[in-house]
Amino acid sequence: MQSMTGYGRAEITRDGICCNVEVRSVNSRFLEVVSRSSRSLAHRENDIKELVRTSVNRGKVTLAIVLEKGTNGTLPVAINPVAAKAYYKLLNQLRKAVKIKEQVKLEHLLKFSEVLETTDETASDEKEWLVVAEAVKAGLSALNTMRANEGKELARDLERRLQWMNETIDRIEADSKKRIPEERKRLEERVSQLLTDKNILDQNRLELEIILLSDKLDVTEECVRFRSHTKFFLESMNKEEAAGRKLNFLVQEMNREANTIGSKANDTATAHQIVHMKEELEKIREQIQNIE
Repeated sequence: MQSMTGYGRAEITRDGICCNVEVRSVNSRFLEVVSRSSRSLAHRENDIKELVRTSVNRGKVTLAIVLEKGTNGTLPVAINPVAAKAYYKLLNQLRKAVKIKEQVKLEHLLKFSEVLETTDETASDEKEWLVVAEAVKAGLSALNTMRANEGKELARDLERRLQWMNETIDRIEADSKKRIPEERKRLEERVSQLLTDKNILDQNRLELEIILLSDKLDVTEECVRFRSHTKFFLESMNKEEAAGRKLNFLVQEMNREANTIGSKANDTATAHQIVHMKEELEKIREQIQNIE
């Protein structure tokens, strides 16, 4: 289980190219990627987003990419000697034709763009991208390490809260079973007080009312479902896949069962325990908003 908040940083230097990457993520319902980089990487924005998608499932991820390129003793241009010689010969012919005494100089040759030609930009761009991609992957790896560590802390906190709620459910279920005989006796006493002539008392009708009352007081079914939800909750936390949405659904189901138990129990002590449980469920709900 991973948190959706984290930070990662990486720096890769190779072949005179240095790339610094900082990655930050916060919680979000879906995956949202925002990259800030130099203009030379504008056409690589989709490639950067695809790299993020391979490592992150949910959250708003912001990347800051700084690319520095050194010359390494070389320049992205080269001399075209064939063109230079041809222009030099042509200028000399022109000079003689119009009878100009001034000699042909280097500055005259540099006015022709063919004399200096750029090197293969495609190869240079690919080399830069390989460095950038490696730096982004390293930054995402550092981000996920931090997200996983925070996820472990969240998991420990959630497990502790779930354990407390399961123990509370056990107490509520046990108290519910104890209260059924007590309510039966109380109902018989109330009926006896209302009817002075016990011959009028319909024993079958009384038994039926007690059965209906017992059914209302019995929260075993709700307690079983609640424990089932907590079991699936813990199992989902330990799976490799992103669990945030599933955990949110299970919390809603647990809250529904808690409401039903509180309404059926009709007991002050149980009602207080249900209130504490709902407070814990709300804290869990807030926590899982940050889980991927």
